[in-house]
Amino acid sequence: MKIIGIIPARYASTRFPAKPLALIAGKPLIQHVVEQCQKAKSLSEVIVATDDTRIWEVAQNFCRVEMTSPEHPSGTDRLAEVIQCCPGDAAVNIQGDEPLIDPSVIDRVAAALDGSEMSTAATPIKELSEYDNPNVVKVVVNAAGRALYFSRRTIPYVRDAASRSVAEQLAAFPFLKHIGIYGYRRETLLQLVKFPVAPLEQAEKLEQLRALENGIPIAVVKVDYDSIGVDMPEDVARVEKILRS
Repeated sequence: MKIIGIIPARYASTRFPAKPLALIAGKPLIQHVVEQCQKAKSLSEVIVATDDTRIWEVAQNFCRVEMTSPEHPSGTDRLAEVIQCCPGDAAVNIQGDEPLIDPSVIDRVAAALDGSEMSTAATPIKELSEYDNPNVVKVVVNAAGRALYFSRRTIPYVRDAASRSVAEQLAAFPFLKHIGIYGYRRETLLQLVKFPVAPLEQAEKLEQLRALENGIPIAVVKVDYDSIGVDMPEDVARVEKILRS
């Protein structure tokens, strides 16, 4: 199976304008992401998908770049436009703001496409602050490793431990935090973007719920990796400190 790695990259950002081009240890953020993706053994090619010529001018120095429509409502739609013009059986969508993404996580998400139309990753919740943080998306899976549901709420509700401290609740059940990386079979991705926004997706503001609402199974690989994203300018120093160590 030929699998392409695609990194959607937008210039506009309310909290951090021009984020993909922000310098981290002397390199643009987007270059750090690309170089980590290029270490993955499963990807035949790494492509940056952008709607901004400033990103295109920089990224073309270290990988293939595809210009996409500025009208796309999501990174998934931008991904679908790219795979329509690129030969490949599947694609892995990698977040453009994770300069420390582990290549092995990419490989595991890609490998899961051998038996599923769509795949993603999750890791155990360890930090107390993440337990009821709506910005930390939770996922529950069935015995076959398929996603049952994703939510900004803490799921499941552990009734017997509900009155206990957060630490005790975390000890009572292996809660999983969703990591925002997705694998798609080509035809699945092209079909997914044709579906209208689903009610659960609208309520939770989570795109992956569109797949579940339309009967697309999502394989969830459990990994010992916690994403470190660059969301704000102050995150740059934090990542540089990790790179130095």
